[in-house]
Amino acid sequence: MLKYLILITEELIVAGILAGALSAFITAVFGKKGRNTMLIGAGAAVAVSVVIAIVKNTVRKFETGKWNLGIFIATIAVSLLFIIFASRDVGKKRGKAWGRLTLCFAGALMFLVLLYELPDVLAYPWNFDVADNTVLSTDFIYRFIGYLLGILLCFIAGVATYQMIHKLSAGNAMHVLRAVFIVNIVNVLLKALQIMYTNRMIPSNKTLFQMLKFTSNHSNAFLYLIMAAAGITAVCLFIENLTVREEYSNSAELRKIRARMRRMRRWAAALVICCVLAVLNMTVIKAVINKEVELAPAEEVTVDGDSVFVTFAQVEDGHLHRFAYTTDDGVTVRFIVIKKPNSSAYGIGLDACDICGETGYYERDGQVVCKLCDVVMNINTIGFKGGCNPIVIAYSIGDGRITVPISELVAHQDEFK
Repeated sequence: MLKYLILITEELIVAGILAGALSAFITAVFGKKGRNTMLIGAGAAVAVSVVIAIVKNTVRKFETGKWNLGIFIATIAVSLLFIIFASRDVGKKRGKAWGRLTLCFAGALMFLVLLYELPDVLAYPWNFDVADNTVLSTDFIYRFIGYLLGILLCFIAGVATYQMIHKLSAGNAMHVLRAVFIVNIVNVLLKALQIMYTNRMIPSNKTLFQMLKFTSNHSNAFLYLIMAAAGITAVCLFIENLTVREEYSNSAELRKIRARMRRMRRWAAALVICCVLAVLNMTVIKAVINKEVELAPAEEVTVDGDSVFVTFAQVEDGHLHRFAYTTDDGVTVRFIVIKKPNSSAYGIGLDACDICGETGYYERDGQVVCKLCDVVMNINTIGFKGGCNPIVIAYSIGDGRITVPISELVAHQDEFK
């Protein structure tokens, strides 16, 4: 659950803030016409993103790098044009043609801001892999809850940004809008350079390499800067709306002013809370769930002749047990054994799978979990082919012990090299 909450937060939080700020400014300046333009841009982005998400999960050959590069270049160009046009005191005395161009650039910018992030977000449900391949499983439901919570957090951040920017004067709103979009332009420019450098579209340069390496290792810094700009604006608005400074003629008008100020404080607080939660997701919680799991050491196994033996007594407790055999080539081949619940049968296989390799399995809360992809195994299916299940090996049971031929382990030693 937390994995997808973090992924969605990283993908959408900035898009939500940018879309909210842009919509608020355009709606305030152009009214209904501006709101319709924003809805058209957002709707087009969702429609195209659905198509791309389907294509990405059904067609193997999708040039993601080149597609992203095209979006980045378009985003930089449209962002700069929008800032130039919108900075000229949009909505007053520049003429209809100027206003139409500003609206066009705003709609295109809304489309591009969402188009880069939404396809991957919409494609995530295809990756809700579960052991029994059913949407009714607990693991699928947990992942889907994390997915929805991430979307909800980013949506609230976008709405709070809209409500906050919408109440600012056109000049102050433009200052905030300019700040967040300039940071986004720098972020997008560096990502575009990374793609071009990787694909050798630009000549190799040590200084450029070091710069791109640093920005790649600190990619979330731009997310934090944009959230900081929005958060600082929210804090300033919260403080500004603590005291009534407007003139009023009667108590009814005073109550109306105070009600408006309360709403403003609530939206400002909501945005700050969303930003704080987003930062916690991307730092503290991410560090906790990404903490590497240490596999338990292999237990002692008996080697006799051409086989290795594990006694029933060693694995009778129903917990996961790991064993290992070192081949003549010096490769340690691991295999696991677990007694199946409410059964006298055993789940036996390599401590590796065809999908995730030899990263191994561990026990968590009575469940067997793949260390790499965090998929929970159905213990009753261990010993059968398919999915992320352990690679099946030949063995026999008798005389109170499990017998695994050494030749079977040697045959799979390449999995552990």
